[in-house]
Amino acid sequence: MTRTLSKAKRSSAATLLVEVGTEELPPRAIARLGEAFATALAKRLSEHALVDDAMPVWYATPRRLAVTIPAVLRRQPDRISERRGPALTKAFDAAGLPTAAATGFAGSCGVSVDQLVQNETDKGTWLVHRTSQPGALARDLVPESIESALTSLPVPKMMRWGSGTAEFVRPVHWLVVLHGRQIIRCSIFGVPSSNTSHGHRFMCTTPVPLTSADSYREHLKNSGHVIADFSERRSTIETQIKRLGQRAGGVPVVDTALLEIVTGLVEKPHALLGSFEPAFLQIPAEILICAMRDHQKYFHLVDERGQLLPKFIAVSNIRSKQPARVRQGNERVLQARLSDARFFWDEDRRRTLESRIADLESVTFHHELGSLWDKTDRLIELAGHLARLLGENADSCQRAAQLCKADLVTDMVGEFPDLQGVMGRYYAIHDREKKAIGRAIEEHYHPRHAGDALPQSKVGRILAVADRIDSLVGLFAVGEFPSGDSDPYALRRAALGIIRILVEKKVDLDIAHLVDLSAAAYEQAGLIIDTPVRQQVRDFIVERYRALYLAAGFRNDEISAVIQSGATRPLDFDRRLKAVSKFRRAPTAANLAAANKRIRNILRKVDQQVPLKINEQLFEHPSEHDLSAALVHISTEVSPLIERADYAGALRQLSALSVPVDQFFDDVMVMAENPRLRSNRLALLNQLATLFLAIADISVLQMSD
Repeated sequence: MTRTLSKAKRSSAATLLVEVGTEELPPRAIARLGEAFATALAKRLSEHALVDDAMPVWYATPRRLAVTIPAVLRRQPDRISERRGPALTKAFDAAGLPTAAATGFAGSCGVSVDQLVQNETDKGTWLVHRTSQPGALARDLVPESIESALTSLPVPKMMRWGSGTAEFVRPVHWLVVLHGRQIIRCSIFGVPSSNTSHGHRFMCTTPVPLTSADSYREHLKNSGHVIADFSERRSTIETQIKRLGQRAGGVPVVDTALLEIVTGLVEKPHALLGSFEPAFLQIPAEILICAMRDHQKYFHLVDERGQLLPKFIAVSNIRSKQPARVRQGNERVLQARLSDARFFWDEDRRRTLESRIADLESVTFHHELGSLWDKTDRLIELAGHLARLLGENADSCQRAAQLCKADLVTDMVGEFPDLQGVMGRYYAIHDREKKAIGRAIEEHYHPRHAGDALPQSKVGRILAVADRIDSLVGLFAVGEFPSGDSDPYALRRAALGIIRILVEKKVDLDIAHLVDLSAAAYEQAGLIIDTPVRQQVRDFIVERYRALYLAAGFRNDEISAVIQSGATRPLDFDRRLKAVSKFRRAPTAANLAAANKRIRNILRKVDQQVPLKINEQLFEHPSEHDLSAALVHISTEVSPLIERADYAGALRQLSALSVPVDQFFDDVMVMAENPRLRSNRLALLNQLATLFLAIADISVLQMSD
């Protein structure tokens, strides 16, 4: 056997810098790419034993991805290979001469016996052969590590450029690889490495030679006019925005997502204040904000009451010598955007939402599921059913369902898709619909993402659930379910939205019943949803509990325990899970979980039908009588608690079974040779397992940790 050991001796080390210069990178992806590159490169260098406990620092701008990793060895540690031979007692005879075992081992290693060494261990002394293998140089290992890290980045779409076959997120124009002050020569994506970087596209027109990896950040800032550190650049932008806001007498609204995008658009940020005509404030604020945020990447300002001000803050990639002209240019572009928005606002209101419903026939929901008009028909049916189930006004719910997609065919939503629902509310109010209808139209898109607000109105909640369950059932029926990281129809988000609404707003609906109602609506339109598809949808939604509750701090085994109970009402699931989480901290929990696991294993291996009834006359041991009596007594106590969904109270009662269960297993052989005794004891255990399973399958709880 050969064993490889690392020598303690270390080569000299230095900071490694890798900078990949590109054409403008996608601003939304820059931070993710920068961090992923640093993590991947550090991992590969660690695998080569060139760095211990790597603490990479990543940099990312529109034109570069870079990473510095301190204390990277210039050469791998030498490695000693040790091959063990015969035990010393068998290597030499009584006269101290080598035996055939010793000479044979030495020969297989290509050395003489006197070149072998003795190695003492706890199990004895052995002859061993040691060889030293010098470590490889960093300059030979780093290039492959860089290339491997770059090709592993999370890039959905690659580009090719020039006549070569290289592929990357954007064409690569320069490559810096510095180890301390030394250039590591290599070529990646057909670009040779050097110590020459490039600064700001407009403020630094000459190359920027780098003398040391350690001075990268400051040298690029001072000589290249580039703030390479993404976090520093973001902080600089935020500080500038807040300072300008104070000067303008307003409060800038710093949207986190917008700040990330803007940080990815500039290398040397310079914020400037602009304004627009106050007359535009007659348009709903959401429209103006959307035009500024989504189209122009501007930050808007509000007053102390939260009212929109006719001012904005833009972030430029350059400090101009003529800031007034830059400001005027931004104002002119925004003026055109807002003028278009005002035109759409005026034109859209010439028609009612109701008159637009027919236009939905020309908008495809899915090529196998029909148009948005077809979906609207199903939503009307579903909303009515849910309203009646929950004791709400069915007419209001169905009217909201009838109008909820109509704003999708307006000019405003065509130009600003993020305003779907919002414009539906405004246009419904303009059409003199009930306020509850307009509110529900907007709210039925909520939650739009993790952490987003939920629908506050009852009609909005009903419509939001109906919309999501319709999409889930229909798309599963035509095979459009998510796989891996692919979820083009955001069905995971839809399922999580349903669960959040039902749990957090305490709406007691059954997922299985929801699926059946939606399937019935599809069947009225001629699409038969068979039982396996319905079960797929139920399982898919129920499995979303895991992601939601893990994020909330619950344990995976607790979630599994409740899923195994078959609970399909999210509000009920929530109550069970909280009860199980509390139960696992009880003194008797570990014993009961172990006993239930033992019972499950026994019942799983039984190839006979277990009787439903227990015959007390077949009991042979007092422990059987005690457990049976405890079961009868506690069942009468637990049943009403389960009926009231007091699962914590039910589990407290069930904890009393710990002693009789333990005593039963100590005293009784379940799998007795007598088949009647065996069946009766299995029936007793089955009743015990069934009683617990009415709340959760506690056998899956991992109590050791």
